[in-house]
Amino acid sequence: MHADFAPINLTNHFLIAMPNLSDALFGRSVVFMCEHSERGALGLVINKPSDILLPRLFEKVDLTMGRTDLALQPVFQGGPVQTERGFVLHEAMAGAGESVYASTLSIPGGLEMTTSKDVLEAMASGAGPRKVLVTLGYASWGQGQLESEITENSWLTVEADPRLIFDTPVSERYERAMALLGLQLWMLSPDAGHA
Repeated sequence: MHADFAPINLTNHFLIAMPNLSDALFGRSVVFMCEHSERGALGLVINKPSDILLPRLFEKVDLTMGRTDLALQPVFQGGPVQTERGFVLHEAMAGAGESVYASTLSIPGGLEMTTSKDVLEAMASGAGPRKVLVTLGYASWGQGQLESEITENSWLTVEADPRLIFDTPVSERYERAMALLGLQLWMLSPDAGHA
C-alpha cells in the first residue's frame, strides 16, 4: 500500500540519524540537505571524515593547496552516490548576487554547493570561500523515499545551523545536532527508563 505524504521541504535542514540506524555510512550521521522537492532529495553527510586531507585531494586534481587554514581539514564521505566526485559546501560569496562558480546550487539560508573545479582553483590560489566542507559523494533519496524513512523513525530533522557545519569539531557534530532539538542521545536509547 502506497502512503501519501504531506509535502515537506527539508532544504537547509539537518537529517540526524536515529540511534537505531545501524547502516555503516548513515549510522550516527548528520546530513545537510542541499535540495528537497517532490522529485527527491540530495544531501551531504557532514560528520564522517575520510582518511584523505584536502591537500591530498588537491594533488589528485593537479592543484596545490594555497590555504594553510585548510591544510588539516579532512575530505568527508558525503554519501554513497558518485564517491569519486567532489562536492564543496561553502558559504555564499558575499554580495555576489549569483554564484561566482560555474556549477553551483544556491541553498536558502546562505550556503552553496559547488561541483565545478573552479572553486578548488580559487582555493588553490589562496582565495575562494572562507568556510568550506568538501565531500566525495553525496546522499540521495528518490521520490517519497526520504519521507518514508522519516515516518519509519530513521531520521530526526531540524533547521540547519551553519556553525555546526563549519565551526563545530567533527566528533561533536552528532550530539550538537541532537541538542538543536533539545535532545540528548540517552533520551533516545532503547534502554532508557529500564531499571
